[in-house]
Amino acid sequence: MRKAVIRIYSSKNDTIITATDISGAETLAWASGGMIVDASREEGKPYAAMQAALKVANELKEKGITHVIIKIRAPGGNGPKSPGPGAQAAVRMIARSGLRITRIEDVTPLPTDSMRKKGGRRGRRV
Repeated sequence: MRKAVIRIYSSKNDTIITATDISGAETLAWASGGMIVDASREEGKPYAAMQAALKVANELKEKGITHVIIKIRAPGGNGPKSPGPGAQAAVRMIARSGLRITRIEDVTPLPTDSMRKKGGRRGRRV
């Protein structure tokens, strides 16, 4: 049984999937929504995330990995705390690809005392 950690960073605009060994020191495979689709507006969509997840899963299977731990991350900090639309699609694709999911964690960075939000004193004026 060989294990790996799949880290999924999912924002509104893109989904980045990185697979590392357990220690996190060596990257085994990675893909992003932007590598899959041509239009920049499509990068954060579930379809791009699914294809990126499939690409990573296939590379891991070639390297003999059978079990994975999934860590999902949203932008966090003083940005949005919930992951984008690509995260769930990516997890479903990894599960469907035949890799055994041991654990799913949320590793979004949460501020203890936040930085100032962008937009200035009077906010973003539309």
